[in-house]
Amino acid sequence: MKLLRYGEPGREKPGLLDANGTLRDLSGIVDDIAGAVLTSAGLAKLRALDPASLPKVAGTPRYGAAVGRVGKMICVGLNYSDHAAETNAKVPALPILFMKATTAIVGPNDDVMIPRDSVKTDWEVELGVVIGDVARDVPRERALDHVAGYLVVNDISEREFQLEHCGQWVKGKGCDTFGPIGPYLVTRDDVPDAQNLAMWLDVNGHRYQNGSTKTMVFDVPYLVSHVSRYMTLMPGDVISTGTPPGVGLGQKPPVYLKPGDVMELEIEGLGRQRQNVIAYRR
Repeated sequence: MKLLRYGEPGREKPGLLDANGTLRDLSGIVDDIAGAVLTSAGLAKLRALDPASLPKVAGTPRYGAAVGRVGKMICVGLNYSDHAAETNAKVPALPILFMKATTAIVGPNDDVMIPRDSVKTDWEVELGVVIGDVARDVPRERALDHVAGYLVVNDISEREFQLEHCGQWVKGKGCDTFGPIGPYLVTRDDVPDAQNLAMWLDVNGHRYQNGSTKTMVFDVPYLVSHVSRYMTLMPGDVISTGTPPGVGLGQKPPVYLKPGDVMELEIEGLGRQRQNVIAYRR
């Protein structure tokens, strides 16, 4: 299934894309693509529906963040060895974890805003893992049982804030609009192999990132198990699993985003995002 949220910011409704790509309204069935809806039992109820019985949604509404009421967004740093190399960093022995503020989360095609005084705002196409059933210290071999599905994440990063403003990486990761997710959540049963998905990102039509999830250092089952050792993962939590090479920081010389730029990114089978970059505003 492809589950999504559509409508004006703050007023999104739950929806489903049927096999023909027609948007169907789920608001008569569930209140949101969030919480218990994402558990194994919740998804089973949605799978039992006949999509043709659901109302069609007219027009081309805005897509919101594919998951609502995200409790926490955990990100993994340097999880592609070639990305670590381009940033002159060592491949970690264990996953590097940091948090992205949930206030950063926006829709897949919403504007991305350059923060005040930023000169090093960067891009990162990433595979997002959405938790379904509660995961607490789960073994690797059972980790995927706790995954609802997958989506596209653009892990926007301000490198000066991240690396030069002292403290932890979160300073450069949690700014408003720095977490576009979607366009939809593809449930786990419709993604046969999450470790073999092509992924790319363009800025102004130039292909900067062109990779695959098969080159992750730590795969999805490992990450879910590892993170759940340190914190309980709840339905709707998102793990963003790292990025392949081609970020702005890794260019020679570095290239960073500016107002007027356009980012486009896609992961095979999970859909495409497009964001206009705008100047800071309060």
